[in-house]
Amino acid sequence: MAQTIINGKAGVQAALGKEFAVSDWITITQEQISQFADATFDHQWIHLDAERAKSGPFGSTIAHGFLTLSLIAGLSGKAFAIEGETMAVNYGLNKVRFTAPVPVNSRLRARFTLLELKDIDHGGLQLISRVTVEIDGQERPACVAESVRNSYF
Repeated sequence: MAQTIINGKAGVQAALGKEFAVSDWITITQEQISQFADATFDHQWIHLDAERAKSGPFGSTIAHGFLTLSLIAGLSGKAFAIEGETMAVNYGLNKVRFTAPVPVNSRLRARFTLLELKDIDHGGLQLISRVTVEIDGQERPACVAESVRNSYF
């Protein structure tokens, strides 16, 4: 999919209440899972031990929930850009749910729906978006989160 270009503040305001972007699919590899485990000191066997995980509840290793969550920043940058935006910062999250495990080699993508807009200092806008991280071929998403982004123009 091509990156969605949002036409400045007016374009952001027009997107309120709508799905405004969908990212391309990415594949989650064992190398990514292992690197995340090393970076976060979370070396639970369900993420790293392929042999043991085969007989575990998911049939393979799975990505950490926080790995899935952390992908939202990069997926948003690939999914959309806002014209005239001079800076954007991740302000945080309101709600996060990990609704399905992400088996190794799964393909993921994110859907972005703008739920709320607020004016903030220095001429900026705060965008509160529902981000749904989908797993290719599965009905339930891996993660649903409300992402809060401060955009400055």
